[in-house]
Amino acid sequence: MIKLQVIGNLGRDCVTNTVNGKNVMNFTVAHTEKFKDSTGAQREKTIWVDCAYWSDRTGIAPYLKKGTQVYVEGAPEVRTYQTQDGKSGAALSVRVSSIQLLGSRSSEGNGGGGYQQQGGGYSAPSPSMEPPIGGDVADDLPF
Repeated sequence: MIKLQVIGNLGRDCVTNTVNGKNVMNFTVAHTEKFKDSTGAQREKTIWVDCAYWSDRTGIAPYLKKGTQVYVEGAPEVRTYQTQDGKSGAALSVRVSSIQLLGSRSSEGNGGGGYQQQGGGYSAPSPSMEPPIGGDVADDLPF
């Protein structure tokens, strides 16, 4: 089994489609690494990863906005294609099994929640807030 893990920022908003009766969320994650080349000059390299998240739980889609930082895990796939001028190209993509929101570039950080695929099912988003220390959680319920 080969697993690919990517931490990066979404390059565009998530698009949700239905294919053969199943929901798929498509988005692109950009990961940028900084390094020094052989002359000592600071350089950057950005790798774009196309992601396909097949799930009936599309509740996370509104949070997958351009600029949001995410952690994505899944099986890598390499697509080859022909460009309009006849050249061959390749693109890295991931069939997502797990995604977690890490934050956003705006001041309204979206963090903490995530979805995971486990044997065909999905777990609910992980809680981003802990219960109050020393208090009874039932006392904080609004009903």
